[in-house]
Amino acid sequence: MSILVYIESSEGAIKKTGHEGTSYAKALAEKMNCKVTALTINVSDTDSLKECGADAVLQVTNADLKHFEASVYSNIIAQAAKEVSASVVVISSSADSKYMAPLLAIELNAGYASNVTDLPSSLSPFTVKRTVFTNKAFCDTTLQTDVKLLGLSNNSFGVHKNVGEAITTSFEPVLKPSSVQVDSVEKVVGKATIADADVVVSGGRGLKGPENWGLIEELADVLGAATACSKPVSDLGWRPHSEHVGQTGKPVATNLYIAIGISGAIQHLAGINASKVKVVINNDPEAPFFKAADYGIVGDAFEVIPKLIEKLKAFKAQSA
Repeated sequence: MSILVYIESSEGAIKKTGHEGTSYAKALAEKMNCKVTALTINVSDTDSLKECGADAVLQVTNADLKHFEASVYSNIIAQAAKEVSASVVVISSSADSKYMAPLLAIELNAGYASNVTDLPSSLSPFTVKRTVFTNKAFCDTTLQTDVKLLGLSNNSFGVHKNVGEAITTSFEPVLKPSSVQVDSVEKVVGKATIADADVVVSGGRGLKGPENWGLIEELADVLGAATACSKPVSDLGWRPHSEHVGQTGKPVATNLYIAIGISGAIQHLAGINASKVKVVINNDPEAPFFKAADYGIVGDAFEVIPKLIEKLKAFKAQSA
């Protein structure tokens, strides 16, 4: 019996979700009195997984796995799970993992619990807490299968230092033929990504046009944040669709979400509701977003944001 955690990566670097998943797996392993094995695909440096508690690392290196493909990756994870006799498999709640999870559950004949937020309240029966109804409620879910597949809600458990042995060995799975052909991939470089950022600064139609987005980018730069936008903004072509957050875009679960000039349509709120602290800046005191916000500023963004940037820069200068 063991726990396998799949480590997501980008350009060979481990994502924050990989460290969080390993931390969760280690805490669960201590309750179950078993070992944690981490599975990486095309990751060269796995030392950081040791810091989070991995007891072993299975390292897959193959140029044919340059691009994520759900059926191929789920098959590799299933082979690794069977290799280490895993009774629990931990993945993240990223878009890729949610797409892959049903395929992996079938491969392993496993029960799947998505959006898990905490360690099991009981191991027999195996019961986990998870969010439902777009993060508006919690429920306890019991898994009765021999193998359990857990999708850890991003930013719910955190990254914890718990040094393990992390013995790294090469793993060579039998690759399933891919049914997907990738012609090209365009990626934004040099900026924090929405999926990995602890802080997201998001703008809406209240910015009045793409020419004013420098305010959003400057504030994000000061905070080390990712930039995002509402659906109408991406539909208008002001910002790329890759920055669209919400129920119909990318869901976010950040430590801090700042919404500027966004009224707060229900679809947008559903996609950002898991963020821990929500700050709203809007000149309409009746904007629905204020009801969901932890902090709100009623004011003109073109007056508020420059002052906020000035104060943040002064604070950072004093702290340096």
